[in-house]
Amino acid sequence: MDAIYIGWLGLMIGFVLWCWNECWYVIPLKFKCLKSATKLPPGHMGLPFIGETIRFLWYFKIVRRPDDFINVKRRKYGDGVGMFRTHLFGAPSIIVYTPTVNKFVLFSDDKFKQECPTVELMGRTSLGSVHGKAHTRARNFVTNAINRPDALSRIATLVQPRIVNALQSWAQIGKIKAKFETQKLSFENIGKLFMGKEPGPFLNSLDKLYQGLLPGVRAYPLNIPGFAYHHALQCRRKLEDIFWMELEKRKAENKVETSDLMDGLMQIEDGEGDKLSDKEVVDNIVSLVAAGYIPTSLASTWAIYLLAKYPIVLTKLREENIAFTKGSLGDLITAKDVLNLKYTNKVVDEVIRMANVAAFVFRKAANEVDYKGYKIPKGWNVIVLLRYLHTDPENFKDPMYFNPDRWNEPAMSGTYQVFGAGQRLCPGNMLARIQLALLLHHLSIGYKWELINPNADIVYLSHPAPVDGVEVKFSRL
Repeated sequence: MDAIYIGWLGLMIGFVLWCWNECWYVIPLKFKCLKSATKLPPGHMGLPFIGETIRFLWYFKIVRRPDDFINVKRRKYGDGVGMFRTHLFGAPSIIVYTPTVNKFVLFSDDKFKQECPTVELMGRTSLGSVHGKAHTRARNFVTNAINRPDALSRIATLVQPRIVNALQSWAQIGKIKAKFETQKLSFENIGKLFMGKEPGPFLNSLDKLYQGLLPGVRAYPLNIPGFAYHHALQCRRKLEDIFWMELEKRKAENKVETSDLMDGLMQIEDGEGDKLSDKEVVDNIVSLVAAGYIPTSLASTWAIYLLAKYPIVLTKLREENIAFTKGSLGDLITAKDVLNLKYTNKVVDEVIRMANVAAFVFRKAANEVDYKGYKIPKGWNVIVLLRYLHTDPENFKDPMYFNPDRWNEPAMSGTYQVFGAGQRLCPGNMLARIQLALLLHHLSIGYKWELINPNADIVYLSHPAPVDGVEVKFSRL
């Protein structure tokens, strides 16, 4: 009898939880939908408070099949309109995953505002959080500072000596973890470009704080000791204190010339001659260092991993770059030279597609939005699953196969969004691409490497990478 009572109790609890979720979120909205002749996207809100977070973590972290999070939904609800409702990251949400709906969301700034559940980590006045004129002003400056041809030429000159030195050091060590070494290399380059800092204790301390900050970006926003988000907030406050001190130091020096991105942020003016506030400068430099650092380092890690797994691709890459080499090993090439390395640029595109550093981006419905007969309620999060675009066989044939030659033809419209799209397209996309191309050039012409754990599992949170950090035997050719 006890088993029967327990069974009935379980059913009653499940029914109550279902009713709570439906009554709180869905039934009132469905009533409104009847009036407007539209309906909510299919889906389920999950458990109270935590929603479907456990299901999300199951696919992304436990079984490590993140695409099945969508595939299961597609089988259950059908392809329909390319979106479904759920409850993730502490809020009711609409998840979109097809090129058409993604494009609608990412190019409709009037309907969907940039939103991140962890905005406190990046700063409320940072480029990723502000809108309107404030966003346009900061974005235009950052884009000009790091994406214009003259800026890319300067970047190519500055970062290559560090790339060459790092590769020589790796060969001397003999066995490295590529994830750790590329993080170090990328942070040193970003430190120079964005803050004018050389390798040393200052950059090392910043690097450790960013290593604590970044896992919180993909964590459930619980500010409780022991949780990743809480630790990330502590690291953010320490970073903010450091950059405030750096800002005060530079203001006291009263510099006129612009030698790095932080100087530029302090001097930028809008059409009326107004400059960014000190808070805006600090928020933006904290977030831009994070945005410039992680995509480049992870793409570099994945390049080393994938080229070791696919030696035919490495051979073709090596042949192109050796033929292009101007002189001896270690000679620098220019940003214009990179444009002429056709196969290398295909490798860059394919590495970034498979790395999927930005698995998803967040928006929030500014008002109630109707899309093809479905209602997206005002205030709900809209999660754009960029990763799924690049791993869906409908968009890319044999998507998990590393094949740079697929780029002999352009991708179908809207299927390649590794840096986002629309007004919120990552302003550092060319910075990441040129650094990766330069690394591939020097790596391929002078070095060989072998995976120590070729069958290592992949982790997907907070960012995708082989679990062993891509441990390799590394030496000169």
